[in-house]
Amino acid sequence: MEVKYEVQITAVGKDARTFLYSNKSFILMDENLRPNLADMVVQHTVSELKEDIAVGDKMQVGNTDFTIEKVGSTVNANLRDGGHCTVVVNGNANMPGQIAVKGSVIPRLRPGDTIKFF
Repeated sequence: MEVKYEVQITAVGKDARTFLYSNKSFILMDENLRPNLADMVVQHTVSELKEDIAVGDKMQVGNTDFTIEKVGSTVNANLRDGGHCTVVVNGNANMPGQIAVKGSVIPRLRPGDTIKFF
């Protein structure tokens, strides 16, 4: 499988875990892009989106795998310009910047872990 996008988590904002467990979602953003949002987001290394993410692709957070079920209309452009999107886990993604993924567990978000789309 060819990796389309791969980043390493550099920081998890204090509110990001709360959002994950209460809303079953988390916000990805390139590190240092918008420091005023650091508490709310999962910051990651800067990377290049090699190919658009599409329904049926896979996402891996650490060692946990997910299947992409829906890709909002602005997700790929946002990833190219700031590594930004919202990942909705086992739920409905209704906004243009959201990706819906399905998996057996809620991901653990830890600095040092990689996030891959392939």
